[in-house]
Amino acid sequence: MKNTFLLFIVLIGLTKIGASQTVITWEVCKDVKFNEVWSEEFQAYYMVPKFGKKISSLDGKEIQIRGYIIPVDIVQDYYVLSANPYSSCFFCGQAGPESVMEIQLKKQVAGLRMDQILTFKGKLRLNADDIYDLNYILEDAEVVE
Repeated sequence: MKNTFLLFIVLIGLTKIGASQTVITWEVCKDVKFNEVWSEEFQAYYMVPKFGKKISSLDGKEIQIRGYIIPVDIVQDYYVLSANPYSSCFFCGQAGPESVMEIQLKKQVAGLRMDQILTFKGKLRLNADDIYDLNYILEDAEVVE
């Protein structure tokens, strides 16, 4: 009886930990459609996302996601997490914009390197308006150990 009670307490604790963050996969990020829109500023077409219900329900929520690190500007501490390694990522024309996420680190993380596979947690922000940022942004991101 004592062991059953202890197990019950542990399970409640794990449920509360899990309830604060949703673990997602890149498959969830595919819940988006894109429309090409002309930009006068850039004199080019760019893709504007229309997020689906599944991914929209996660906007502003704490999530965890695993992917490949792509250092874009290590001096500015600007990193991207990708569903694919660099050789087949969005920036190389091998995937869509739904396969990358901007990582805005809560604090600097030493030793991040190209194609390192890591899990991050943070607050997901969907971006459909700012052409200078990616469509998926993970704010206050931290590496999950």
